[in-house]
Amino acid sequence: MLVLSPLKKRVLFIPPKTFTVITIHPTMSSSSVRISLSFIFLALLISPSVSQTCKSQTFSGDKTYPHCLDLPQLKAFLHYSYDASNTSLAVVFSAPPAKPGGWIAWAINPTATGMVGAQTLVAYKDPGNGVAVVKTLNISSYSSLIPSKLAFDVWDMKAEEAARDGGTLRIFARVKVPADLVAKGKVNQVWQVGPELGPGGMIGRHAFDPSNLASMGSLDLKGDNSGGTISGGGEVNAKIKNRNIHGILNAVSWGILFPIGAIIARYMRVFESADPAWFYLHVSCQFSAYVIGVAGWATGLKLGNESAGIRFSAHRNIGIALFTLATIQMFAMLLRPKKDHKYRFYWNIYHHGVGYAILILGIINVFKGLNILKPQDTYKTAYIAVIAILGGIALLLEAITWVVVLKRKSNNSMKPLRT
Repeated sequence: MLVLSPLKKRVLFIPPKTFTVITIHPTMSSSSVRISLSFIFLALLISPSVSQTCKSQTFSGDKTYPHCLDLPQLKAFLHYSYDASNTSLAVVFSAPPAKPGGWIAWAINPTATGMVGAQTLVAYKDPGNGVAVVKTLNISSYSSLIPSKLAFDVWDMKAEEAARDGGTLRIFARVKVPADLVAKGKVNQVWQVGPELGPGGMIGRHAFDPSNLASMGSLDLKGDNSGGTISGGGEVNAKIKNRNIHGILNAVSWGILFPIGAIIARYMRVFESADPAWFYLHVSCQFSAYVIGVAGWATGLKLGNESAGIRFSAHRNIGIALFTLATIQMFAMLLRPKKDHKYRFYWNIYHHGVGYAILILGIINVFKGLNILKPQDTYKTAYIAVIAILGGIALLLEAITWVVVLKRKSNNSMKPLRT
């Protein structure tokens, strides 16, 4: 807070927890006053949340936690104290929910590094009375997110809201560390935040942004417990890399090359001078798109196997349909009748129908993938620009080919009939 006192010619700058008095003497030059005020306003512009660290956190209770960590994702902090005599870990986990009314969670996973298998503490504000509460979840799968007993003992649980820290929630608890984890000297910790509560007391789905996927690591409990280390993320970085590869392969295949191949087939064949070059260009483009698409599809299967419980049903089902239709389309080329064959007409109907279905589904699924990956807006804008350019080229060629076809028909009708 900044208070100006014209009678005593003072400026009072009052941060949240400090009181500073800066006196402006009548003999001070105007430039000195401007410099002093500049520093004051610079201090005002620095948000307290920007400079927050685990050591700046304060919370209720008389317990002390000698060790703290600035967790690398989701603006979260962990304070803890490990008691080797009874292998118990006292923790305070702090994080802001993804949205007001959302939830936060901290977990130990005794069997893996991800969320499945995590023995989880979840905090949220009770919708009925607005009081922060903490629940336990034994997450056996992503479809089972209801309160349940943990695989190890936990006590002294409570939750609180830190209203002065932007709605941050805190989880207090003491957990019994399993013997096999004590022997290893570390525990796998997972933390998460979500935007809302689901029906029936279930927590809602969290986002799948890179920061959400990377919110895991290893908490070191070795030695004299003089500190802790947070590590991990290599596996998550590999998953993020595979997701990006999956997205790029499929965007290039179904979203770009297939439309280009369709444009070549529809418009180039109208020009007699382009025959049979248009056909080989069309086949080359579509075959390349199919090979790249199969690689992208296989990458998607691998991601699905590595992400048990995470399902994007519409994106997955469209991907399966695309792979199936494209595979049928490739094999159908081996059964392509000659131009004068009586079944060529029906083959053309099938070939064009399946081709346009692949074209439409491919573009739709690229946008669904972009919504899942949530990359920078420039990537989505770039793809929209590519599709718009291809659409503009198609409209221009549509007009040109109609002119060519109508002119050709007019010339043929003007030819004299032979007697």
